[in-house]
Amino acid sequence: MTDQATAETRGFQTEARKLLQLMINSLYSNREIFLRELISNASDAIDRLRFESLKDESLIADDPEFRIVVEFDKDADTVAVVDNGIGMGRDEAVANLGTIAKSGTEEFFGALTGDEQKDSALIGQFGVGFYSSFIVAREVEVLTRRAGDEAGTRWTSTGEEEFTVEERAGLPRGTRVTLTLKDDAKEFAEGFRLRSVLRKYSDHVGVPVMMAKEDSDDDEKGELEAVNSAKALWTRPRNDVSEDEYKEFYKHVSHDFEDPLAWSHNKVEGKLEYTSLLYVPKRAPFDLWNREAPRGLKLYVQRVFIMDDAEAFLPLYLRFVRGVLDSSDLPLNVSRELLQQDDRTRTIKNALTKRILDMLGKMDAEEYGAVWDEFGLVLKEGVGEDFANKEELLGLMRFASTHDSGPAQRTSLRDYMVRMNGHAEAAQSEDDTEGSEETSDEAGEAAKGQDKIYYLIADSDAAARSSPHLEAFRARGIEVLLLTDRIDEWWMSFADEFDGVKFQDVARGELDLDDVKPADAKDDAEKSDDEPLLKRIGDVLGDKIESVRASKRLTDSPACLVLGEHDLGVQMRRIMEATGQAAPDSKPHFEVNLGHPLVERLGDEPDEDRFGDLVSILFDQASLAEGNGVAEPGAYVQRVNKLLVDLLR
Repeated sequence: MTDQATAETRGFQTEARKLLQLMINSLYSNREIFLRELISNASDAIDRLRFESLKDESLIADDPEFRIVVEFDKDADTVAVVDNGIGMGRDEAVANLGTIAKSGTEEFFGALTGDEQKDSALIGQFGVGFYSSFIVAREVEVLTRRAGDEAGTRWTSTGEEEFTVEERAGLPRGTRVTLTLKDDAKEFAEGFRLRSVLRKYSDHVGVPVMMAKEDSDDDEKGELEAVNSAKALWTRPRNDVSEDEYKEFYKHVSHDFEDPLAWSHNKVEGKLEYTSLLYVPKRAPFDLWNREAPRGLKLYVQRVFIMDDAEAFLPLYLRFVRGVLDSSDLPLNVSRELLQQDDRTRTIKNALTKRILDMLGKMDAEEYGAVWDEFGLVLKEGVGEDFANKEELLGLMRFASTHDSGPAQRTSLRDYMVRMNGHAEAAQSEDDTEGSEETSDEAGEAAKGQDKIYYLIADSDAAARSSPHLEAFRARGIEVLLLTDRIDEWWMSFADEFDGVKFQDVARGELDLDDVKPADAKDDAEKSDDEPLLKRIGDVLGDKIESVRASKRLTDSPACLVLGEHDLGVQMRRIMEATGQAAPDSKPHFEVNLGHPLVERLGDEPDEDRFGDLVSILFDQASLAEGNGVAEPGAYVQRVNKLLVDLLR
């Protein structure tokens, strides 16, 4: 490495170079966004210095009045954004301006489509900040000195392959970003144009954004004036804040290019005093599934910025929420460690969690459907992690269902219970009024006597809908919820009941539907179990199964596999294997449909070898119907081929 006193040229990180080129091409129609991003960065730098100065006042002794200044020079075609915030040292400049230190980079580039409009939205999800400068600039110069340091740093680049960094003496505290504009971006060297953009994007910034007065030809000669109101938006009454202002402030705190889906602004007074402004994004960030990624709210104490990602105020399953929390009851020197142990923190966390869940619960179906599509999997984590709010979270869950024809997850548990109770009432009315008819979708007549919420876990919607476990439910007109997400078995293990009604996995344990009969069911006694046949089948399958029993689940299929009441399902086994844990051994129960022609014919088979082959084929087919493979594919194929040869003779 060269001596720090000399200039040094370095190459951009590969991801940064890709992102620069993508932005230049994809965000051409939204070029003014660069100014919002630079002002936001300057505001953050001032917030950080204000916090640092609480511990060391000497850091701001030379310039205690915080401000952001936007300068322009029409003759030189330049625009500069200057702040007197925390600044950067040489190593920080290299790290912050030459690389992208953010998780999700690989996923980001994998999601790009080549469609400018769609890619623009993806860039917003990823967050770009300083890099947006190159949308309008053919060259960018950064002059910066960290508070408390003597030497400063100069960073320059044209946004192509390389950047240059060198030591620079005599710089004021803070950062100056100077853009030399491209020929087609010279409009931004006009005072009127800059003011209109600043008023649009930066009125909510809590420090003055200054420009030369409007009667000046350029800002180097005139007296400065504030362009924005310089009052933190969250401190203003809700009635004084417009919808557009809320949207722009969201983009300021999140660096998202898209508008938020919803927000909640509240001031709490009493035993604890705090103000919160919480946002639900329109799209999930790329690092949503990294549970270790920075998350949380921007924390202010008495309007003094404390930290960017205060995770202590929201549970992990609400990590997608963005916003600001300003408390009057926390100490100014609060640390992350102190927050974790503080009773006031826990009280605020509980209140904010309930507020967010309430906000989600009050959305209309279309709006909440968009939330569910983006964040449903994360909300499911809450059922297993937040016992205090489990009932509210269950009310927010959405499912695919046999009531609907497609895989969309739009059925709520309350929808299910309304239909369930409606079926029961309709069936009761049918008992009272002879000759009336009631139909349900998915075949079968209205169910009566239903006292459980039935669900089925499968690998896909197609596998769920073709599962033999649904046959008895279709025949009785009973709706079944279809769960196909990878964490469904895990979180459902914590969901024992909803609104007093218990859940029942239709593929687990012994199924008793005797009290839930089709409307045309007869009172004839069920066909008695064929004990000799069940024993013969059990002898063939041996230790592959826990037991053989006559099925009450099946109407069309000859056989199925059933989990024990407390056995792990396929999803949980996969999760344990993926994390290096050994799953406990378990064997399925093999249920056969004694009324199926294949099973009836099986009982008459005298040849024990042929009987064994047929039983093994039925067992393997039942495994395939569950979405699992067969233990011995070659043996299965040989048995099927042998059977086909016998049939063709």
